[in-house]
Amino acid sequence: MIPDTSRPPLKIRSVNLDTGRENVVVISRRSKALRPEIFRGFSRVELRRNSRVLLATLLVTDDDALVGRDEIGLSEPAFRRFAEPAGSLVTVTPATPPESLEAVRAKIRGRTLSAAEITSVINDLTHYRYSDMETAAFLISSASFMTSDELIALTGAMAQAGTQLKWTNPIVVDKHCIGGIPGNRTSMIVVPIVAAHGLTIPKTSSRAITSPAGTADTMEVLARVNVGVDEMKAIVAACNGCLIWGGHVNLSPADDILISVQRPLSLDTREQMVASIMSKKLAAGSTHLLIDLPVGPTAKLTHGGEAMRLRKLFEFVGDHFGISVEVITSDGSQPIGNGIGPVLEAQDVMAVLQNDHAAPRDLREKSLRLAAHLLECDPKLRGGAGYSRARELLDSGAALKQMQKIIVAQGPSDCRSDLGNLTFDVIADSDGVVSGIDCLRLNRLARIAGAPLDKGAGIRLFKKIGDRVESGEPLYRVYAFDRSELDLTAAGARSDTGFAIEAMPSSHNTTTP
Repeated sequence: MIPDTSRPPLKIRSVNLDTGRENVVVISRRSKALRPEIFRGFSRVELRRNSRVLLATLLVTDDDALVGRDEIGLSEPAFRRFAEPAGSLVTVTPATPPESLEAVRAKIRGRTLSAAEITSVINDLTHYRYSDMETAAFLISSASFMTSDELIALTGAMAQAGTQLKWTNPIVVDKHCIGGIPGNRTSMIVVPIVAAHGLTIPKTSSRAITSPAGTADTMEVLARVNVGVDEMKAIVAACNGCLIWGGHVNLSPADDILISVQRPLSLDTREQMVASIMSKKLAAGSTHLLIDLPVGPTAKLTHGGEAMRLRKLFEFVGDHFGISVEVITSDGSQPIGNGIGPVLEAQDVMAVLQNDHAAPRDLREKSLRLAAHLLECDPKLRGGAGYSRARELLDSGAALKQMQKIIVAQGPSDCRSDLGNLTFDVIADSDGVVSGIDCLRLNRLARIAGAPLDKGAGIRLFKKIGDRVESGEPLYRVYAFDRSELDLTAAGARSDTGFAIEAMPSSHNTTTP
């Protein structure tokens, strides 16, 4: 039985607590209006003002400077979502758990969920009615098993929970890489190539979660990426494409919530990955989608069998929702390009678009091959002509001109674009040939250096697989702004550079008798 909590309301105030995606509220242990012991056994409370309701996790403080005895403090995310001015009076009661939690408990027990149950879970997630613990319970129960019907229901529910874009053009193309490979900023080259040809490619991208840079982080070095829906449509109408942060246009908002809990748990099941990607592309109004699956020893997919199973899932979901999906595998054995980190990756992108002779060839070639697949969605282009058309648009400067047009349309960024002023070279400790590069290790080192929070932090590579190296020669250079972060990265690199160097076989002179 829920205890009686009929007491005077509390005044809300914002407290300087960043609680991520979870709503958290704080009351004083000496609260006059609300005795904390009433809520013993209730970790969640409901705040109500008129028709506005907020579910939140309750914390108790002894610091009267943080929250007064007649106040309730809302963490920054909770205050923003509740959208009521400071000083407003609210009633606080123990929260009734969302009904959809019963579906989560059923999933934990091994039952297959209906489409209605999955939609109910996603709706409550999107409205921040779940704590991180409850979100984790849903993720873990779904990771154990998910049927094909559940996958379809999850994808559809996630797509319908946020903004759904509609376009007048009959062909709307998009691409997505499942990630994990440092420096793989092909989208920023593919989009201007495809847009210069005349196809519509409204590219919404993510920010980094565990990597040193997402496409949105890197594009933000060149232009503003926090663009709203109406402005996005205007940019696409003027430029045939855009490169913006998907979170700002509210595409599949449940996905961002799930990912924020999923990553620390290292949960990355095939079904959840497919639902995540396909829900955003469905909401974005894509008709043709190219999926890039890098395969390599330290990539998310380590062998071709994994890639084949994932490809079939993408195709299955695409067929159900009427999206033409093409899935390709690519080399994920090492980073793409020379830079790891937003500023360094943006430099690589612009070097390719400017046809700089020093531009990384692997980034250029991979981008051309991906663009070729998308260009062949154009029924006016003859089969097999995609690559030559992509190269023509890049070599002629048309793609660069289109990128400059997109940058102007999106507007200037207010973030720093200078490289870290502190550097450290990681050197080879033996002669030989680079035989392997650990993508996960380099990602981690670049993050320790400060990327992507510091956009100019990261790693510039000097060597790739197959390159000869001499002892004492630099393998890569670390950039940072903070001395402690540079020192920590240097210590980590000394422990494990992420490079495998194989000794060259000795050559012996022989004398013919």
